[in-house]
Amino acid sequence: MTMAEPASADAKAHRSALDRFLKEVERKALRMAELGTRNREDAMDLVQEAMLGFVRHYARKPSDQWAPLFYRVLDSRLQDFHRRQTVRRRWRVWLKPFADDDDHGNDPLAQAADAETLGPAHQAQGRQALGELDCALQALPPRQRQAFLLRIWEGFDGAMTAGIMGCSEGSVKTHLSRAMNTLRERLEDHR
Repeated sequence: MTMAEPASADAKAHRSALDRFLKEVERKALRMAELGTRNREDAMDLVQEAMLGFVRHYARKPSDQWAPLFYRVLDSRLQDFHRRQTVRRRWRVWLKPFADDDDHGNDPLAQAADAETLGPAHQAQGRQALGELDCALQALPPRQRQAFLLRIWEGFDGAMTAGIMGCSEGSVKTHLSRAMNTLRERLEDHR
């Protein structure tokens, strides 16, 4: 056995672990990006960019640091997307005063099948609730939505979320509190 064989075995194991990690975060990252962009194609592009950027810059980091680093990259891509959209909207005002920006296609969440076999009335009620939750999350300001998704959906603690979002823990708490209050108000009928 040569010295190169263990190194290549370690490299293969590392690549395999990296692939597993990316597969694990792919679905949640796509959903986060869809909520942030309101467009599946844009979301898919952002997740792909985030994954490529993550692999390029952070793949050699210890695996226990991957999740916060990946979500930091995704958060940066989402912020860049919103900045570009703001600039484009400014120019559209001058170039296309009557452009219709409301055509965002079908919502994949509304088309998802219910895992439980409930009656049609319960299924319709569940689809309505999911649709309203989706709308409520999309209506949140981007920083509040990110704080909510990272803390509640991903389960990161305050310090980790602050690191991902590039702000203080106090800001995360403020964003999360405001998001929770808004969601409670908008989803009052579904308690």
